[in-house]
Amino acid sequence: MLSETTLISEELLEDMIVASPALLSDEWMLIGRQENTGLGGIIDLLAIAPDSTLVLIELKRDKTPRTVVAQALDYATWVEKLQPEDIDAIYSRFQPERNLSEAFLQRFGLPLDEDNLNSSHQIVIVAGSLDSGSERIVGYLNQRDIPINVLCFQVFASGAEQFISRSWLLDPVQVQVNAATKPEGGNEPWNGEFYCSFGDPDQRSWEDAVQFGFISAGGGTWYSKTLQLLSVGDRVWVKVPGTGFVGVGKVVGAIEPANSFHVQTGDGPKPILDVATRANYHRAFLDDTERCEYFAPIQWLETKPLNQAVQELGMFGNQNTICKPTTPKWRTTVERLKTKFPKWDGSHH
Repeated sequence: MLSETTLISEELLEDMIVASPALLSDEWMLIGRQENTGLGGIIDLLAIAPDSTLVLIELKRDKTPRTVVAQALDYATWVEKLQPEDIDAIYSRFQPERNLSEAFLQRFGLPLDEDNLNSSHQIVIVAGSLDSGSERIVGYLNQRDIPINVLCFQVFASGAEQFISRSWLLDPVQVQVNAATKPEGGNEPWNGEFYCSFGDPDQRSWEDAVQFGFISAGGGTWYSKTLQLLSVGDRVWVKVPGTGFVGVGKVVGAIEPANSFHVQTGDGPKPILDVATRANYHRAFLDDTERCEYFAPIQWLETKPLNQAVQELGMFGNQNTICKPTTPKWRTTVERLKTKFPKWDGSHH
């Protein structure tokens, strides 16, 4: 018989999360705890996402009054100003034996992007439940692209064992995207052009993508869920991290997992994994909806081989699979790319 119970303390909750960070998200890496902001407050936990943005985590074991939201926003003013050396120091207090760059590479399989380190951040309040005032405030802030979310959890006891159930107030992907599209240095209206990061050469092959008409992502919801931002007719500019921009195309169908995605071949439609053989596409996770590879069918307008990728100083980059950048850097990047990919609008034949 399960009965609802409360946690003894916020400290216990923090210990549980540090011991098992997947309670929050298996997409982030914890980098600090109980850090003094110098503003008369102490933040509970600090994490980093695969695109080097920071996640500020505030814990409240029971109902959250509106002051918690205000406190989290206050702490965010401190997080926003952290420099790479501050973040290194925070991590060395949290894991004295380890180095942040090495730990990041080991955890995410990507080098830490020093240029984009803390270019934006999101706020997560972890609470037993949310009062209606807080819920309204969090919703209001997100509509204005301030990335803040609440993870409500309930604790149930069965004898000596405790079980936790958790639910997000808002879709974490939307908050992730808000964080990714809010870099420093001012924003402007989004130009309608989507950016795609097509990474990890072991898991996906650009030659396959060109031959069979797709972009893909997988290995965790942080990577694959942003594909859902795409609709038929959207134009996507594709960058291979560390190499450069290699293609522009239009979305021509729905996003599908690897086990149901088919492509046209000379012999009719075939399952993608039967024909795309140059990379792995997370085959080990075929039946795992969170970690399997997802595909978006693309009609290419123009592509380049990897050895002719376009990469110029100051061009936009980001580790999110798909994003809708609102930084002026994206507008100028697209303007440059249009000269390098003259068939971008599909009017040249």
